[in-house]
Amino acid sequence: MRRSHLWLCSFGAVLLLMIGMRSLQAQAPLLVKPGVLPPQKSTLIFGQKIVYYDTGTGPTVVLVHGFASQAMFDWGNVIMPLAKTHRVIALDQIGFGASDKPFIDYSIQTYVDFLGEFLSTLKVDHFALAGESLGGWISAAYTIQALSPGNTGKYALPKPEKLILEDAAGHTALKSLTPIPVAGSLADAAGVAFIFYDKSRVTEEFIRQNFEIKLKANDGSTQRLLWNNPKVAIETVGDKLQGITIPTLVVWGGNDAVVPLADGRDYAAKIPNARLVIVPECGHAPSLEKPAEFLAAALPFLQ
Repeated sequence: MRRSHLWLCSFGAVLLLMIGMRSLQAQAPLLVKPGVLPPQKSTLIFGQKIVYYDTGTGPTVVLVHGFASQAMFDWGNVIMPLAKTHRVIALDQIGFGASDKPFIDYSIQTYVDFLGEFLSTLKVDHFALAGESLGGWISAAYTIQALSPGNTGKYALPKPEKLILEDAAGHTALKSLTPIPVAGSLADAAGVAFIFYDKSRVTEEFIRQNFEIKLKANDGSTQRLLWNNPKVAIETVGDKLQGITIPTLVVWGGNDAVVPLADGRDYAAKIPNARLVIVPECGHAPSLEKPAEFLAAALPFLQ
């Protein structure tokens, strides 16, 4: 059992706080300010409300957040910079954020199905796909299925043209590990320091804000259902990565203590012609902790 994967749940909790755009080089997380991000939109997917951002013009980039997170928190530091040259679509996945949270048997395939239907509903058919942590696992699984020869017909998954995997999970099954309890106290919320290289970011105020936002998200049932679903144990992608035949960028925090850098190197080695960018002195989420460095890698790749 790897202690790093044991903390995958904690990653999602912290993602609900990195919301500032005052400076890409900010030394502490900031709360999102009114007007920084555009108003969210919503649409019905399989009868469930999915909330999302859709801003900017140009080639389309679709951003997929991680475990127990939301679009504005995972990607809040990079949505508007990307939108200067791209159309950016960032959704709250089913069960998380402001999207509906049905009591269902959540699995990786659940998210693949919802992502495909979401893109079809928005008529998005030329796009780059980017996923962080659990979102990277989902994006890799989606891409493998979308590019497979059997993906044809009326309900075929829209095919991405480029792929970005940021500290992606998916090499080991979740159920084989001891689950982290859903944050139910300030003490639990303090565990979020694990995802950062710079632990000074997690101040007392940060912890209190994290706890408040987790309560508002009300996604504990989703976390437990996904974590405990036996289907997830057979949904890893490590042995299927050669099916990703589109240009792929793998971005990894050099000091990731949640999903180890070895997994990032393996992603880059197994995906044909993938490029690996390691962000030094950075933990689990470069787009959160080092957004300028993330954009320096992502923007040239997307353009």
